[in-house]
Amino acid sequence: MSLDLTAVRERFPALNRPAVFLDNPGGTQIATFSMVRITKYLLENNANHAGAFHTSIASDLTLAEAHQAMADFLNAAGPEEIVFGANMTTLTLHISRSISRLWQPGDAIAVTRLDHDANVTPWVLAAQDRGCDVLWVDFHPEDGTLDMDSLQAALAHRPRLLAVGYASNSLGTINPLPEIIRMAHAAGAWVYVDAVQYAPHGPIDVQQLGCDFLVCSAYKFFGPHVGILYGRQALLEQLFAYKVRPASDALPGKFETGTQNHEGLAGVLGAIEYLDWLGRTFGAEALPGTYQGRRLTLKKAMTAIRTYEFELSRSLLSVFQSVPGLKLYGLADAARVDQRVPTFSFRLKELHPRLLAEKLAELGIHAWDGNYYAIGVTERLGLEQSGGMLRVGAVHYNTLDEVQKLKEALLLISAAA
Repeated sequence: MSLDLTAVRERFPALNRPAVFLDNPGGTQIATFSMVRITKYLLENNANHAGAFHTSIASDLTLAEAHQAMADFLNAAGPEEIVFGANMTTLTLHISRSISRLWQPGDAIAVTRLDHDANVTPWVLAAQDRGCDVLWVDFHPEDGTLDMDSLQAALAHRPRLLAVGYASNSLGTINPLPEIIRMAHAAGAWVYVDAVQYAPHGPIDVQQLGCDFLVCSAYKFFGPHVGILYGRQALLEQLFAYKVRPASDALPGKFETGTQNHEGLAGVLGAIEYLDWLGRTFGAEALPGTYQGRRLTLKKAMTAIRTYEFELSRSLLSVFQSVPGLKLYGLADAARVDQRVPTFSFRLKELHPRLLAEKLAELGIHAWDGNYYAIGVTERLGLEQSGGMLRVGAVHYNTLDEVQKLKEALLLISAAA
């Protein structure tokens, strides 16, 4: 069944205003399910962890439900493999210290120029602290795809870890993760996947991927500002945790330092409940695999989202091709929309990206400019010193009518430039 955009958008009260939200790669709007969970938590269960009284007991139950919900979303083996934190960047900076304790001077790690800096600099800093070498994996500037020959060359040095993105938050490219992970494991490297940009757009199965760690952020998939780390249980149990002395050594609390954002975790649970509703309402009758219960419903939801977003991507590509003076960076072939998410970056004539973003904002269209913390991309493309690019990104609550509004705005701005 195709998505009913009216029903979908009714679950996002923020959309009830004269604005076109194409700033989604930086953060999506929040679903009602998530807001209800946050409010309910603060009104009924607001307490700290592990108390003997009923609000604390109810709070801990909500936190346990949130861990299980994220395990279902990612198809982790269990909730023990889910660690919550402030955001992906903070979680990665934290866990990088634990992982790098295992490295020795002269070891190497590999990072890519296609990644958000949150999956680059934490590892570079850790490598510097441990006296390790950093190997850089390039991408193809002409289409924004990862350079697999460059990856193979880096892996020939047998790095201890490969940090790689699921999808580029700048160019939208989806990396061929199953192949990348197989190559990395054959070289003896652990694989740390940044799935922040991919999570709102398609199904994730960490067991099928075989990755060692994977991180994402709930505010990119219709929830609050909370980060999530998946780690294979055997590895999380092996790693040293930087924490205060009274904190538990049991997973997942071993890596959840201090008091968590409890209402935020309740909101994550609500975001998963929204996607569960979407899968039950619009999901396909059958999917390949052995998923059951909510895990199956969530995969149906993300598959339905992915299918609809192919249409959005093709429509957006048509817009970019029709605007005089617009240069799109990354995959531009409509036949290859399955290799990207609907995140697009471009320049328009000689307009500075910030000025273009301001002109779009005046016309009611929200978009980002700059490097979006993917500074390796703008440096590689030679655009960092001139303001980066203008980025628009659609998610499943965006409509084809909104795409046409973007087209009209860009044509108007292009004609006046």
